[in-house]
Amino acid sequence: MTDFRPVQMRVPVLAARPVDHYHALTVVAPGVAERFRAGQFVAVAVGDDRSGMMLRRPFSIYEVRPDHGGTVEFRFAVRGAGTAWLAERRAQDLVDVVGPLGRPYPLPRDPVNCVLAGEEHGGASLVPLARALRRRGCRVDFVLGASTAARILGGDSAQRLGESLTLTTEDGSLGERARVSDMVQRVVHEAPADVVYAAGPLPLLRAVTAMGTSHGIPVQVSVEQQMTCGTGICMSCVLPVTDADEITRMVRTCVDGPVFRGEQVRFDDVGTIPFDALGAPGWAVAARPQHDREPVDATPSLTGSDREVS
Repeated sequence: MTDFRPVQMRVPVLAARPVDHYHALTVVAPGVAERFRAGQFVAVAVGDDRSGMMLRRPFSIYEVRPDHGGTVEFRFAVRGAGTAWLAERRAQDLVDVVGPLGRPYPLPRDPVNCVLAGEEHGGASLVPLARALRRRGCRVDFVLGASTAARILGGDSAQRLGESLTLTTEDGSLGERARVSDMVQRVVHEAPADVVYAAGPLPLLRAVTAMGTSHGIPVQVSVEQQMTCGTGICMSCVLPVTDADEITRMVRTCVDGPVFRGEQVRFDDVGTIPFDALGAPGWAVAARPQHDREPVDATPSLTGSDREVS
């Protein structure tokens, strides 16, 4: 039986290379590779003993090769000191990783038609998902987008793995000048979908979930929620999710997700504790309007980048 528990490993870098707006880092981590399932992520320590950067950075796993010595690749953009340090790593450097973490994408039992929608960093987790779906005989249609062409992640792999690939950019530099959610609507009409998988910012996930609900199509979403520890201890990545029993609970994205059924996530209440959530201090939250509630502090999220924290 496969052991799916995460491991912590100090592992060598096999390759480091730029890919458009991103950096691709491949490490030799057989313990992570053999346990990995599509949708999971790694938490990587950054800096040296004197840097003061105590928190790990979480990254979606882009590719694993158990038969090539157990390599794991993740991709990220430089947004702060932590990712800048990672971008300077070269072959044979050592990095400390914990993984695989989080709940993976659920896979259909039978061959079905799947639409995979990703925006910017969200495309990272969809590439291994597409491989897993293809192994089960599923049809895969991709919709990937970003603000500009260089920020689309996973386009080359999606072209090889998908039956079709639709690209969108906000500035019109590549593909359609449109939003990813709009193109998903079109693709669903052109290639009837049995399930939609979406990864990216909350507005995309909210829109795709609403579209799926209106068409009676199940939607699985990988949530880009702010994380600090990645292991469920700090409780910084909680969000409201309503279970089948119709009770809303504040769940931890890093261990209870990052993949959820779209219709169960209360997107409009993310960043707050809804008054009707189990155990919520309703007297403190319910009376306050949405715009007047305190924002969540900026911490690393599954976006392949980091906002500076220590």
